[in-house]
Amino acid sequence: QAQLVESGGGLVQVGGSLRLSCAASGRTFSSYGMGWFRQAPGKEREFVASINWRGSRSYYADAVKGRFTISRDNAKNTVYLQMNSLKPEDTAVYSCAARPDANDPYREYSYAYWGQGIQVTVPS
Repeated sequence: QAQLVESGGGLVQVGGSLRLSCAASGRTFSSYGMGWFRQAPGKEREFVASINWRGSRSYYADAVKGRFTISRDNAKNTVYLQMNSLKPEDTAVYSCAARPDANDPYREYSYAYWGQGIQVTVPS
């Protein structure tokens, strides 16, 4: 059974950094595009970042561009989200997801597998 498990979340001060990890098990996702989404309280889930299967192309929401970096290690079946210069508005539950690589990286419906999500809190 395919499973995605996020780790690395927590509470961090404004301007700080966190690195989220998403470990895949049950199948290999090396041929899949991977993405991160987030959902803040009372808001819709939104796209954060995505990366293609090779790791050669990445995509970012405007709100995180220049601060967040997505990467992957296919040998470890793991994708990462390095988050720097964190702001209170980054507070949300972050979820990783996997999509067929040809699908639109920005759309939720492109993703076939989802993790449970992990909390990131940046107090103001």
